Amino acid sequence: MKIIIVGCGKVGEATAKHLSGEGHDIVLVDKNSEKIRYMGDKLDIMCVKGSGLRTSVLLDAGVAECDLLIAATSSDEVNMLCCLTGKRLGAKHTIARIRDPEYSEELTTLKKEMGLDMVINPEQEAAAEIARVLRFPTAINVETFVDGKVEMVSFRVRNDGFMNGQSLSQIMSKIKMSLIFCAVVHNGEVIIPDGNYVACADDLFYVIGEPAEIYNFFKFLKRDTSSSKTALVIGGGRIAYYLCRFLADVNIQVKLIEIDRDRCYEMNEILPNCVIINGDGSDYELLDEEDISSFSSVVTITGRDEENLLTALYATRAGVPKVVAKINRASYDEIIESFGIDSVISPKNLTAVQIVGFVRALNNSIDYANIEALYHIVDGKAEALEFLATDRTHNLGIPFKDIKFKKNFIVAAIERNGKVIIPSGNDFILSGDSVVMICSNTRAMTLNDVFENGGR
Repeated sequence: MKIIIVGCGKVGEATAKHLSGEGHDIVLVDKNSEKIRYMGDKLDIMCVKGSGLRTSVLLDAGVAECDLLIAATSSDEVNMLCCLTGKRLGAKHTIARIRDPEYSEELTTLKKEMGLDMVINPEQEAAAEIARVLRFPTAINVETFVDGKVEMVSFRVRNDGFMNGQSLSQIMSKIKMSLIFCAVVHNGEVIIPDGNYVACADDLFYVIGEPAEIYNFFKFLKRDTSSSKTALVIGGGRIAYYLCRFLADVNIQVKLIEIDRDRCYEMNEILPNCVIINGDGSDYELLDEEDISSFSSVVTITGRDEENLLTALYATRAGVPKVVAKINRASYDEIIESFGIDSVISPKNLTAVQIVGFVRALNNSIDYANIEALYHIVDGKAEALEFLATDRTHNLGIPFKDIKFKKNFIVAAIERNGKVIIPSGNDFILSGDSVVMICSNTRAMTLNDVFENGGR
């Protein structure tokens, strides 16, 4: 597909990297000469210098023949106008990054009036992910499928825990729950495990099932299954605004620290249920004064990765049960893991993955299978996808035990007529099913990619 990306900030760069890696023809547009030169050399893609609002610039980028225009500049208004102009110049599909909370309640109207195919809000998506993690603090990350009816939760095996040293078949025979251990990271290697896999201390497991079964599983492991009661949020940007609203809806008491006094006044007006403190969230004396160790969770979401990382480390050492940090730089991954900070949120990557899912759906006939959701897990080494099966999906009605699947693929869940099925060998796929699939070391474009020879 030919894709034009307007805006070479964090989201634009991450999106270009993901999409060029999938073999798409990418053209990047930005006014900054240095960014254009850097990205052109780094990704070996075509770059055009100029404003995405100028018709001549979009035409030079090939908008008349492009399949998708993505507007991801720092201005919501520029992004909307860029998409509107692009659509009229011939772009088949458009995506706009719209971040301002004032627009969030008008998105349906905006999409209709401006012909937008998709609207992305990195801050809102990041806040939603953090809220899910705080609702289930024992987990490292929580992803949802089929409208929240299926959850995929990641957690580490403890040295003194029930799972350590046991095979998955032994574990399943004892817990007797409808779950699937769909992926595991062992010593940095991603494995799609079978029943013979033996769990080891510090393994990172991904388990999938209905929320009630996930809850019962962690209760069986004797891990805390109650949501955080109190949260200390450090940083008062857009993510903080959305997060505080989400947390208020689930009755989590929030205290927010923001260094900018004017922003504190503003947040105090729009977040009446949140305690706002004007101060430096990286000042350890202030954190001790606020009794950081008494909070159920601490979320560090300032605009500086280094500050978020160091404050998260301080919270971890203070004994806070759940610590979440916003980190955009991939170069910090090893440092984060060595510090023991498991839950890390990257808004730019969340947005890029959303767009990749949309592009894959566009790139394939909807008659085969439509991608409903896509998540990169294990630092992008594996994927969790939700597909909608159609009449052209192969092997319909055939039990899984009679189908030859490709290596490193697993069907993790099926939703049929509102009911969730955690599949066994006797289960099968029907047209209209929502199918959750996990894969590693490959990219699935359609549901048929799970079968050997496409299942023909």
